Amino acid sequence: MNASLVALALMDGVSYAALLFLVALGLTLVFGVMNILNIAHGSLYAWGGYLAATFGIAITQHGWPAALALPLLFAAALLVGLVLGSVLEIGLLRRILDKDPILQLLVTFAAFMMLEDLQRMVWGGQPYFVSDVVNQLGTLEVAGVTYTRYQLLVLPTVALLAYGGLRLFLERTQLGRQITAVTHHREVATAMGVNAARVSWLTMVIGAALGALGGALASPTTSLTPGIGAEMMVLSFAVVATAGLGQIGGAGLAALLIGIVRSFSIYLLPEIEVLVPYLIMVAVLLVRPQGMFANVAARRI
Repeated sequence: MNASLVALALMDGVSYAALLFLVALGLTLVFGVMNILNIAHGSLYAWGGYLAATFGIAITQHGWPAALALPLLFAAALLVGLVLGSVLEIGLLRRILDKDPILQLLVTFAAFMMLEDLQRMVWGGQPYFVSDVVNQLGTLEVAGVTYTRYQLLVLPTVALLAYGGLRLFLERTQLGRQITAVTHHREVATAMGVNAARVSWLTMVIGAALGALGGALASPTTSLTPGIGAEMMVLSFAVVATAGLGQIGGAGLAALLIGIVRSFSIYLLPEIEVLVPYLIMVAVLLVRPQGMFANVAARRI
């Protein structure tokens, strides 16, 4: 494996890890605050991608300024997060908040299936692909390899900004500290005057927007087809399980590990490329069942 191929694999891994991290970040945030593993999160990724692609097609068809292409990716993610996140939280998640975890999984899986069917009704089964943003930003050469600026610079930068912004929001703002308080103990936070219902809604909107942002940013480089949400949901769950449920920072390192190892496997052992994320997850969980970065919690009686 020569130096150029190593550089290409690293760049592929980092760009893919950035998308994976954004989706996993939203998933682990919702779990950390609401203690619900939201299976429907994968469909938010798909909706963000399809809506962003729709905006991209509209730019071409209506002759809108090409500079709108990148901002509309973020607009699609915010729209999906606000609308679908609110619908899921108000209409579903708050009603199963204290239910059995198995019931929560079944209900959110049912929501995922409904959103997948609705997605097919809106966009059909034809692939969607719009690469205007990638073409506008051009390419650069690294270690003798020509690579797109969008994948090498934009995707990792957005992922880092999303993580940094979320950390600052949780640690430096009053509303963020309320979210943290609910994460530690919902009943105590409520007794101290925190509006837990508002916190849950905001958490779900932010988590949904992050999931949709992953799909929106993937739309210029990925052919969107039915089932893409299920694939990303399983991969993001592998990231979250590897890092430890509720570990926001750890999810970034787990996504980077899975993204880079998966990328190298594509070039070296493509036969096992699909298995690599799950092999990493299983290897970690066999050694640390709570995940790489989670601490073992004392049982409360």
